[in-house]
Amino acid sequence: MRSKESVIGILAHVDAGKTTLTEAVLFRTGVIRRLGRVDKKDSHFDSHELERNRGITIFSKQNPFVLGEKHFTLIDTPGHLDFSAEMERTLGVLDYAVLVIDGAVGIQSHTETIWQLLCEYNIPVFIFVNKTDRDGFNKENLFNEIKSRFGNGCIDFTQQKEELDEELSMISEEMLEAFIEGNADEEFVTNEVIKAVANRQIFPCYFGSALQDTGVDKLLEGIEKHTSYKEYPDEFSARIYKILHDNQGNRLSFMKITGGKISVKMLVGDEKIDAIRIYSGEKHQAVQEVSAGSVCAVSGLASVSAGEMITQNGINKNSCMKLNPLLSAQVIICDGTDIHTAYRNLRVIDEELPELSVRIFKYSDTEQIQIRVMGRIQLEILRSLVKERFGMDIDFGPCKILYKETIKAPVMGYGHYEPLRHYAETQLRIEPNERNSGIVIENECSLEVLDSNFQHLILTHIAEKEHIGILTGSPLTDAKIVLTAGRSHLKHTEGGDFREATYRAIRQGLEKAENILLEPYYSFTLRVPINLFGRAISDIQRLCGEFLPPEMTETEAIIKGTGPVSEFMDYPEEVVSYTSGKGVISMRENGYRPCHNADEVISQIGYDKERDMENPSSSVFCSHGAGFEVKWYDVDNMRHIK
Repeated sequence: MRSKESVIGILAHVDAGKTTLTEAVLFRTGVIRRLGRVDKKDSHFDSHELERNRGITIFSKQNPFVLGEKHFTLIDTPGHLDFSAEMERTLGVLDYAVLVIDGAVGIQSHTETIWQLLCEYNIPVFIFVNKTDRDGFNKENLFNEIKSRFGNGCIDFTQQKEELDEELSMISEEMLEAFIEGNADEEFVTNEVIKAVANRQIFPCYFGSALQDTGVDKLLEGIEKHTSYKEYPDEFSARIYKILHDNQGNRLSFMKITGGKISVKMLVGDEKIDAIRIYSGEKHQAVQEVSAGSVCAVSGLASVSAGEMITQNGINKNSCMKLNPLLSAQVIICDGTDIHTAYRNLRVIDEELPELSVRIFKYSDTEQIQIRVMGRIQLEILRSLVKERFGMDIDFGPCKILYKETIKAPVMGYGHYEPLRHYAETQLRIEPNERNSGIVIENECSLEVLDSNFQHLILTHIAEKEHIGILTGSPLTDAKIVLTAGRSHLKHTEGGDFREATYRAIRQGLEKAENILLEPYYSFTLRVPINLFGRAISDIQRLCGEFLPPEMTETEAIIKGTGPVSEFMDYPEEVVSYTSGKGVISMRENGYRPCHNADEVISQIGYDKERDMENPSSSVFCSHGAGFEVKWYDVDNMRHIK
């Protein structure tokens, strides 16, 4: 079926004027009656008190609008790096994007990151250069920079028709032939441009000032003229991009319908759709049905998460985020709230901001809540959000690098759990896997060895928990965990027994393995004035980074490389300082590598695996009607699987 609506997102580096452009678009299309302003705290989308006080977008929002005969849903996204995970979640539902560039500043670090993401998600892009009324704007220089960074497919659609036609003639052989033969009428050219935009061959560029409401009309004309609706399958499917709880506590799943229709009372797996809402900013209207291509929010789905695909049969798959937190912090409860109450409250917010990965850990006789964060500003927002939502006062410990652990060579792990009237034994092979592959689970266990229901239990228990290493208590990654064998008892085995046996098998395997501490790395592109090239190279070496042969122009040096997050995370401020604002560094997560100062980090963290009662490596055997503990190094000699 052909969609009757397109979804278009507006994205930008913070302070590029994205929200102001959104306001102008909604005003121009008749959605709002007057233009709001960020500095006056009355913009349509930035309605949350935290957003208005900060002057930044924190939460993505949507609003339908109409251009001529075409229907769109506009999604406004956060521009600040600390909220980039929220921005990325929207990319999975976009048909088109508008990338806003600050005309007075040029392409900034996060602008490049957004562009790379748009490429990876294969989203057609319109470019709007904003703030052209500001001092420092030079159209020729900036447009050359855009073409240099983003490719020759970037075409100025505001130039004279003759010049524009000359560039458009190079889109395809058909277009060139039509221009040569004089057959390039407006309809033909328009259709060819629509196809070229959709295929990311060209990226129309427009110039103006959203605050002064100039150039916005040309952008809207281009969007109306050069977009088209998609074809979708008839069978129902949808992508979840946001979870939100309304003021009444209703859990809402925001989604784009990617096939068929969704209707009230329809079953999705074992859950029923209770209501469907179409949101316009904060307001909404209830509808009975929504077709493919449209965005809506539904209630009734308790088990879905942001990033997942759903069908009528249930949850289909989870997406893989490109931007992930690299920092962790301890939650400090300041008002005496019980830690488990605090954890439940934070889990509600975790559903809306899943990058937080809220966890509660037990260390000996103490418990603490840990979260993952994109940056320090996110912590400030989270503190205010928790206070507003639950009346709870919290603070955070220092931000720490989120380390991970893996192993160097394959190892067998055995876990046995046999207190009185319980029995389970699990045998796993743990192997190192490709870097940045996460955890891969496989099954090589024969049905002659262990019943399929118990095999399924073991595989479920492997997947249900984030297993931690023994060096620092950091998450295990880049490993393949293979079920090879197991044993049960006809009368005494219960489901929970295999959970204990499986956890202990993984831990016992890690005890025998050669463990490796991993740390996150950035890939970076550093641009500095040519006279500061030596300083830049010295800094990179000081920060334990590596770099490729630099690119040199008459005015600047361009250095691309990689380096540890722990060393580079505060370096952008240094670049701004020593270049007097003329240099810029864009950085992006580049996966995990062996830690450059592992011994120092292990010592600083001081993880005591023996006191971690939640992750025992020992097993429990039974003798004379009583269970007894066997340390990990003796389990191999006592295991029942041979």
